[in-house]
Amino acid sequence: MKMKSRIANFCGLIAVTAALAGCAQFDYYVQAVQGQYSLLSGARPIDEWLADPRVEDKLKGKLSKVKEIRRFAARELGLPDNDSYKSYADLKRPFVLWNVVAAPELSIKPMQWCFPIAGCVNYRGYYSKDEAQAFAAELEQQGYDVQVAGVPAYSTLGWFSDPVLSTFIEYPDGELARLVFHELAHQVVYAKDDSQFNESFAVAVEEAGIERWMAKYGDDKMRQTYAAYEGRKQDFLALLLKYRRQLEVNYASRSSKADKRKQKAAIFQALKDEYKVLKEEKWAGYAGYDRWFAAPLSNAHLASVATYHDFVPGFRALLKKRRSFGKFYEAARALSVLDKSARHRQLAQFAQPTPLTAQAAPAAVSH
Repeated sequence: MKMKSRIANFCGLIAVTAALAGCAQFDYYVQAVQGQYSLLSGARPIDEWLADPRVEDKLKGKLSKVKEIRRFAARELGLPDNDSYKSYADLKRPFVLWNVVAAPELSIKPMQWCFPIAGCVNYRGYYSKDEAQAFAAELEQQGYDVQVAGVPAYSTLGWFSDPVLSTFIEYPDGELARLVFHELAHQVVYAKDDSQFNESFAVAVEEAGIERWMAKYGDDKMRQTYAAYEGRKQDFLALLLKYRRQLEVNYASRSSKADKRKQKAAIFQALKDEYKVLKEEKWAGYAGYDRWFAAPLSNAHLASVATYHDFVPGFRALLKKRRSFGKFYEAARALSVLDKSARHRQLAQFAQPTPLTAQAAPAAVSH
């Protein structure tokens, strides 16, 4: 009954918003309601799946691991001890959503869309890949750079009990734990209209959480697997940030639009070329990021990098200073109610090394 009441309230809110927004937005909100309802109605408690003799042992093993991860998240990380990630849904598709990200032809700044619950965010999500691609085509016709990206999981910010999904249940245990920690973190602190703050906070929580989880439950094989995954991810991000900065310099220059377009193409080609070298020489041919490079690269591909990582160093420093997750969450909530520019300034300041740290760094490197 509680879930039905929540869905009714959600549908009512969407209906009012759609009426205010006009007919152009109505179809989008309808698919959002239908998609969310289908997701929740198809979920069953994990214990029911574990008790079902028809369920394969491999899936039961992963679901049992999620229960362990879920207990750890509440007990050791102070994340919400509610019904989220205590049920499971088999979606029978590769992603739960497809997000459309767009940016102007000569800018890395992403477009924003505003919604009644999440506020303004840098993407627009669809439960149908075809609908996402159709919307992306409309934006491309308007001259925008566009990316359509599959999403394995998302948070409803505590409005509903988010289920574990078939779209990520097969992840290695370390990545599975990381994802659960990340999505639960969104239920702890959320600043409306500030994707950079929200995602950077969740990334900081997942990173600290997985470090503690690995220390307690990881074996050598698991630690090595996750270390390799994390190392590749950091290499990938460093690569994207390098070329994002080059694009920003290009777009801010006084060159003509024609010259900027020419330089833009050269930068993206250099990015692809360096990725090939990284893949073969450092990753021994690991192809996990090939799909990202498969589509023609554009500003939209790099626009969201800042969203997830720009403020992570500030949050890491804040967690170290507060020394406990509870106090860290309190400090993050205090930041979330500040003016957006003020909270961004504070996070940037937190990330700055202290004079002592700066002086000690060369000595540390010399070892």
